[in-house]
Amino acid sequence: MDSLLLIVILIVIFALVFDFINGFHDTANTIATSVSTKALRPKRAIALAATMNFLGALTFTGVAQTITSDIANPFDLENGTTVILAALIAAIIWNLITWYFGIPSSSSHAIIGAIVGSVIASSGFGFVEYKGLISILEGLFSSPIIALIIGYVMYTIIKFIFKNRNLAKTNKQFRRVQIITAAVQSYAHGTNDAQKSMGIITMALIVGGLHTTTEIPFWVQFSCASAMALGTSVGGWRIIKTVGGKIMKIRPVNGVAADLTGATTIIGATLLHLPVSTTHVISSSIMGVGAAHRVKGVNWGTAQRMMITWVITLPITALLGSLIFYVLQLFPGL
Repeated sequence: MDSLLLIVILIVIFALVFDFINGFHDTANTIATSVSTKALRPKRAIALAATMNFLGALTFTGVAQTITSDIANPFDLENGTTVILAALIAAIIWNLITWYFGIPSSSSHAIIGAIVGSVIASSGFGFVEYKGLISILEGLFSSPIIALIIGYVMYTIIKFIFKNRNLAKTNKQFRRVQIITAAVQSYAHGTNDAQKSMGIITMALIVGGLHTTTEIPFWVQFSCASAMALGTSVGGWRIIKTVGGKIMKIRPVNGVAADLTGATTIIGATLLHLPVSTTHVISSSIMGVGAAHRVKGVNWGTAQRMMITWVITLPITALLGSLIFYVLQLFPGL
């Protein structure tokens, strides 16, 4: 077995590890509201999220194709396998750091920033596909704003429709509905987030001479869906605590509005083949709902800390990706 094939296999393993970590890192995003309102018990919520993430990941591949070709051209990429391996290691390190500290950071920002950094370290700024990258960045940064607005509008409408209803009875009814909305949001998460690793693996197959198009092989799709579902089953309790309780006090009616907002925004991006941060979208959905409920009821300090992390993730992972690329270059055969 030649060294190039071994490196591609190593990349596939790291990509699946990234997907696994992404699963337990982002599980909290999709089920935090349903757990915090006691609509679902934690174990059932995680089982539901894992199943729906798996199904969502098997449904689409457009985002994966965007990752494969719109950041850098895999057919012209110099030191392609080292670039991809460095990006994966950088993104995994950042995800583990933010998970450890309970910060709902973005796996999407992490992998995209890391790819850009390692490509620049390898071949220079000229090898970055700026048109595709700008389109991706527009989606990453506009989606939380869109989610914030939709969340505000959606909860305002719900609040108007149910304004004369008994609050306790209404919340009891919405607690049942929230089981469905949590499932829908978990499905939406799978349609977008699992595709990042699919794109990375397909990119590696191309630079390794094992694949000739940007079409995603089914075995890649199935493997990534399985890795994310397995990661989801592990859970992410540190981040559940932040998303589910530290942004605002969530009631079932708030949770339904936030879940529907997050799912709508994420699936919309998936249909447009744009990778978005489910962390950004879901947290912003909760903020929008919270602002519509009572502006002072939102913990804007927690929101601010999240936003700072979101902003710094791209440059930090780009720098980390470039540094790891240089380190890997010290090893012959990479």
